[in-house]
Amino acid sequence: MKYSIIICTYNWPTALDLILAQFVTQIKQHSDVEIVIADDGSKLDTKEMVSKYQTLIPNLIHVWHEDIGFRRSMILNKAVAKSNGDYLFFLDGDCIPFPDYINQQKKLAEDGYFVAGNRVLLSEKFTNSIFNDEQVLNKLFNWNILQWLRAKYTNKVNKFLGALRLNSTWWRYLRSTNWKYPKGCNFALSRKDFIQVNGFDEDFIGWGFEDSDLFVRLLHSGIKIKNGKFAITVIHLWHKVGAKTVSENSKKFYSRLNDSNFTKVNNGINNWL
Repeated sequence: MKYSIIICTYNWPTALDLILAQFVTQIKQHSDVEIVIADDGSKLDTKEMVSKYQTLIPNLIHVWHEDIGFRRSMILNKAVAKSNGDYLFFLDGDCIPFPDYINQQKKLAEDGYFVAGNRVLLSEKFTNSIFNDEQVLNKLFNWNILQWLRAKYTNKVNKFLGALRLNSTWWRYLRSTNWKYPKGCNFALSRKDFIQVNGFDEDFIGWGFEDSDLFVRLLHSGIKIKNGKFAITVIHLWHKVGAKTVSENSKKFYSRLNDSNFTKVNNGINNWL
């Protein structure tokens, strides 16, 4: 089994720096893992950041296309097409993985399921402190429960169980058909299942619903959800949110939501394979 981590990014090389730094050590322990940067048209400074890490991470691929607007579906399909993994981990460029990310992803991988990870949202002030001092992030990964509680009640984070790990598995299957809770910033599935539904729908242009559409088509095709909470957690950096125009994407998504026969799109990863 080979694994590919697909990281979607756009013009935030300082955040990408934090993410890739977390993988330098992890990749050394997992020679069967590669990283593919899905770059939706970033400027040269992102390319330079990736080049720096290509000397530290042997299997690091940069997939870029021109910036003509938000084309997340397309760049993710292109990145998967360039990848070599039998199993795919998807991570957004504003989400920093914990040091056990790869280990936990491998543990939860299971035929017939895609894994829905979770996230801890950081405040603007705490996010800035991480960029100003790399030791802040390193300390966060080693917080005990009391430190997490303190961070929650001082509004640094929105959850206080970010580092909690549970080995029990029965509850991971309780919401196996609820498409609303998986997050596109942190999920995983087999390459076979991704290609079976033809990947992301590239007709979803602009922000919104491209992830939910993929999740629903997977469910329609019989691939259920496995809850990755308390195993695959990421730290979600605060950032300003741009304009979100979702009307057309919303219409498209809800028009097919309850059509159990709709599993495969026409304009997907087939364009790049």
